[in-house]
Amino acid sequence: MSRSRAEAVATDVATAVRGAGGRALIVGGWVRDRLRGQPSKDIDLEVFGIPQDKLPALLAPFGRVEAVGQSFPVYKLISQAGAGDIDVALPRRESKHGRGHKGFEVQGDPFMSVADAARRRDFTINAIGWDPLTDSYEDPFDGRSDLERRLLRAVDPRTFGDDSLRVLRAIQFAARFEFAVDAGTAALCRQIPLDDLPGERIWGEVEKLLLHARRPSLGFALALELGTVDRLFPELKALVGCEQEPEWHPEGDVWTHTLMVIDKARELNDDLDRPRLITVMLGAVCHDLGKPATTALIDGRIRSMEHEEAGVAPTLRLLHRLNIHTIDGFDVRGQVAGLVAQHLKPGAFYKAEHVSDGAFRRLAQKVDMELLARVARADCLGRGGDFDCSAMDWFVDRARRLGVEHQPPPSLLLGRHLLALGLTPGPRVGAILKQVYEKQLDGEIRSVDDAIAAAQALISVPPTA
Repeated sequence: MSRSRAEAVATDVATAVRGAGGRALIVGGWVRDRLRGQPSKDIDLEVFGIPQDKLPALLAPFGRVEAVGQSFPVYKLISQAGAGDIDVALPRRESKHGRGHKGFEVQGDPFMSVADAARRRDFTINAIGWDPLTDSYEDPFDGRSDLERRLLRAVDPRTFGDDSLRVLRAIQFAARFEFAVDAGTAALCRQIPLDDLPGERIWGEVEKLLLHARRPSLGFALALELGTVDRLFPELKALVGCEQEPEWHPEGDVWTHTLMVIDKARELNDDLDRPRLITVMLGAVCHDLGKPATTALIDGRIRSMEHEEAGVAPTLRLLHRLNIHTIDGFDVRGQVAGLVAQHLKPGAFYKAEHVSDGAFRRLAQKVDMELLARVARADCLGRGGDFDCSAMDWFVDRARRLGVEHQPPPSLLLGRHLLALGLTPGPRVGAILKQVYEKQLDGEIRSVDDAIAAAQALISVPPTA
């Protein structure tokens, strides 16, 4: 959405509201980001002094108006000027009457004061209004001072805990903006129960942390400090204090290493689309979840034998809790599990005296090889000291030469070929397809004709009883 066009439409709406005897303020994150000198795509208008039944007709000249919500509608204004969507609503009061984010009673009141309307916001930096007609700010809770101090502070400590998601919002805001959390607000966050949060809401905030923070580790460190890791992510809490061999990990325990890997993964992968960036970031988060269960002192050295495979189960538990499956058609859950299980393979293949093309093709059946190299690179660089991480370049270059950087080679032999050779549908068709494909992976078969010839040879051998 073009910011300038959206502002123009919002200003036109504010002019119409003023003509009808009311006042419209742009509120929320757009105002915060404007004060920070950052672009923001979402505009929210709060309209004072106009009854709810009059609002749709007032908005109609500026685009299509769609009411969202039942008990308290927000009007989505879809501009005809190509400015994108603008959300328009009356000021409202929220009172808690049950658990969870649906346990609120919401009442609109066009005649509320600006201060009362802003009181329902989570943090003071989000409780600032801007009048586009006068270029003036309404800041009843001194959010601009908190922006200057780079501080997150709750608007109303009495109601802050009504929505437990605010704890996670504090974490992702602190990381994204690199702000500190006010001591009183941090104390509130430690006290708020989080057991009413569904996985989708938790993931919504974790995704913002992973994708929009320059250093997501700041959010994870804060989450540990606030006790959020203990309560929501026990798999990650197990990393704290899990020792590593200093020769390979001079930075310290697995928790410290993981935070460094997360930051490296974020730094190095801006070129990925959303589902693949999510996959790499979750791979970085989860890659060493198997270490706590496998770490032992062996012959005077700290070892975590087979921690890659041991990390799959806790990874799947974490992804299940966050309800992460396929995103935009990409199998994020399956790929993250593959990244965890195989994250040492690029280095191991590089160090081996000989790794066949077949080994690369078979590994491509388990995981996207390019994403694997990206996670392995972050794992290698996300440590103290100076380590040679050239193995990942070699690994992904060879995968690309074989054409398996994103998927294994498609089978040259298909079921229709076997039916044409006289086989009838049944288990033997699947068995022959598998045998021929294994030969293809080993490079023994390079064409459809080769595949059909190999199938004919197998068909000529009577099946064993």
